Amino acid sequence: MEQRRRLADVLPEEPGDAEDTPPWDDDTPPWHTDSEVPPAPPEEDEPNKPSDHEVQAQVHREIADAMETPVQEYSFPPLELLKAAPRTSTAGVRSELKDSSERLVDTLASFGIEMQIINIVRGPSVTRFEMQMERGIKFSRITALSDDIALALGADSVRIAPIPDKLAIGIEVPNKHVQTVALRDVISSRGFEQSPAKLAVALGKDITGSAQVIDLAKMPHLLIAGTTGSGKSVCINSILISLLYKSSPEDVRLIMIDPKMVELGNYNGIPHLLIPVVTDPKKASGALSWAVGEMERRYALFAAAGVRDLGDYNRQVRMQAEQAAAAPEDSEATPSGRRLEALPQIVIVIDELADLMMVAAKEVETSICRIAQKARAAGMHLVVATQRPSADVITGIMKSNIPSRIAFAVASQVESRIILDTTGAEKLIGKGDMLYSPIGMSKPVRIQGCFVSSEEIERVIAHVKSTSAVEYSQEVMEHIERQADADSSSGGYNAAEDEDELLPQAITIVVESGQASVSMLQRRLKLGYARAARLVDQMEQRGIVGPFEGSKPRQVLITKDDWMQIQLRQKI
Repeated sequence: MEQRRRLADVLPEEPGDAEDTPPWDDDTPPWHTDSEVPPAPPEEDEPNKPSDHEVQAQVHREIADAMETPVQEYSFPPLELLKAAPRTSTAGVRSELKDSSERLVDTLASFGIEMQIINIVRGPSVTRFEMQMERGIKFSRITALSDDIALALGADSVRIAPIPDKLAIGIEVPNKHVQTVALRDVISSRGFEQSPAKLAVALGKDITGSAQVIDLAKMPHLLIAGTTGSGKSVCINSILISLLYKSSPEDVRLIMIDPKMVELGNYNGIPHLLIPVVTDPKKASGALSWAVGEMERRYALFAAAGVRDLGDYNRQVRMQAEQAAAAPEDSEATPSGRRLEALPQIVIVIDELADLMMVAAKEVETSICRIAQKARAAGMHLVVATQRPSADVITGIMKSNIPSRIAFAVASQVESRIILDTTGAEKLIGKGDMLYSPIGMSKPVRIQGCFVSSEEIERVIAHVKSTSAVEYSQEVMEHIERQADADSSSGGYNAAEDEDELLPQAITIVVESGQASVSMLQRRLKLGYARAARLVDQMEQRGIVGPFEGSKPRQVLITKDDWMQIQLRQKI
């Protein structure tokens, strides 16, 4: 009875009229677009001194000339193009939570585990019951009861995880009625509106109802994976629409690769695109190789300018433009006379990695890894998505270089581990329910992703196209065509033809033993040194083992379960 009396202290108050109940986040200021305030006219006693307005206009022209684009003001799309989430009635929520709390406590007590509910947090898609364990109870005892708890609460599944910064565990139970998180609600939040980052992205709302806004530049690369229908494509569209609301083409340029040819094609014609959306997997390899070359070119420019990253470089460009605008017409812009080019940030979006890996695995993986390793300071960032989170698609080398990840609902613990290096994604309920694991965070955060409809996407794209003209880069398109022609004339790379017939057997030996060495394969397979070394090289190319590290044995990057999954997929 004492436990039941305590439940009244943690249950939320019964909500009033649904019309007076705001969404789960706090009221946020309306969207606004900062406009320039006309400066005061220059003093009459200094007729030759340019006004602040004239200096700013000259700086804008200098930067635009440096980027070889005409001066054209980007028209940010208005917030009215997006729809707000419908208000849902919360009547009966208190009684539902009370019933669930009592059944949860009774279920745990029936297995000999006495726990106290200290708080209840209701989010858009799940409710978290925060519980305090008695001393001496192992956390593994509770996680082993997840199926029994789900059965008692009438839920498909529950997720049990420690709560960061609290001496408590959270039992997350799906809500009977999921509240839609509209993209408009997050874009109009303080976090998005006041963020100075040009790559700010509206991700969704966490379990407390707080808007989650991330900066792609700090990721600095993002891996997204989940099964069909889990919300992966909607998440990619939310990222792209967020960038259209936050950044002009002078600040951010996009390269989109869509082998499925159905997801990103409607973005063709927006001014942010460097090239039309790439749908040919062979040309996608050329686009990635251009990005590697652009990364190296930018680092050469940084070295010549004596700066370390894109932010410092562009600040130097602005300073040079201001000096050139204020200097007399017959003087040089800089002592050396060399004029710097302003550089935008570049975001490369790959919607289906698996299709690229089937056509040109070696070239694609090499380019992605090189970009992921070095491109952060150059202002280039990857967003890679796949609906096949298997070890042959998301290789060990790729995972080690893309630290920030988002997992939507997956079918098994094996797939969850491939994405996040931990379990939990197999317990998600789909429809935008995600686990977000950014760089530097030990535990993933559960977020309900933003929803944006096809009609909203079309309205925003139509507005952007009608107000700003697209200018594709001929240099990038010519590079891609040359690369495709070279691959065609050389026959390209065919992994199947190059594969040794003993490779599957060699991989099995390496995975089971947990180590990879040429001498071990020589003994076990009775081979010569050259062939055994070639087998190890092929395993490295496919992300099975790590690179050569001198006297240390090579690291094995996949588990037995990963290898079994690869073999099953190849048989299918």
